[in-house]
Amino acid sequence: MDTRRLRLLLELSRLGSMREVAELLDTTTSTVSQQIAALAREVGADLVEPDGRRVRLTPAGRRLAEHAIPILAAVRAARADLDPAAEPAGTVRAAGFATAIRRAFLPLAAGLARDHPDVRLTIQEHEREEALDLLAADRIDLAVVYDYTLAPITQDPALDWLPLWSTAWGLGVPADQAVTAADSPGVIGAFRDATWIGNSRNGADEEVLRSLGSMAGFRPMTTHLADSLALVEDLILAGLGVGMLPADRPTQPGVTVLPLPDPRVRLRAYAVTRRGQSRWPPLTLVLDLLAKS
Repeated sequence: MDTRRLRLLLELSRLGSMREVAELLDTTTSTVSQQIAALAREVGADLVEPDGRRVRLTPAGRRLAEHAIPILAAVRAARADLDPAAEPAGTVRAAGFATAIRRAFLPLAAGLARDHPDVRLTIQEHEREEALDLLAADRIDLAVVYDYTLAPITQDPALDWLPLWSTAWGLGVPADQAVTAADSPGVIGAFRDATWIGNSRNGADEEVLRSLGSMAGFRPMTTHLADSLALVEDLILAGLGVGMLPADRPTQPGVTVLPLPDPRVRLRAYAVTRRGQSRWPPLTLVLDLLAKS
């Protein structure tokens, strides 16, 4: 089998449209159709069938797409193993959320420039789903994403997940409205009548608030959305609401972050790569340095 054709089948299983596969891989719908037809001839089985104006995978096509994940991972690993002792060299394309860029990527880029000048790091700022989509499309090599202890992400088995750091989060409120409570529902419940601020590009914050609000007997209604922590603070200072903020980050005067002690809310960061790709020497180096940061 031609592994390039396996890649097309795998993307078709994920996207469900030959046109979308063609757009993703910068080719034509006709080419995708011809290559999958050639793959069907190679394996001696029908892989797709009509579904209205679209197509869908047959049971044989779905089974082959499942096999494609470890096959393609093994191919990537084999290529990386051609010269595993070589000095790392190449460009690692990375994406992550803003805090990860400031905390990890910027020091890492400076260290690479100093100690490993043949390894270059390119950086894009994206929230979790955006970064994972880019990783699946092979537009980046590394995604640093996060979840919360109260809103865990379902880890795709086709990807490798490396735990990095974790940090406590709390509830950001105006300093003159600070309260104390024995548990997290008590803290959240003290602001049941407040306007709530959520994240405009990641729903995990709202999942945490809904969980804690449920424990406190109400449903926080998110009114304002912002993905910048500084903007969340500005909204709080303007008296427009309350929202989640990291406990270890200095805040502007007038904003207090209340602890959420029980259940504790922690953000957990992960470095995510495609299965088998982490053995590519430049990416191995970057992952090792991230794990130590």
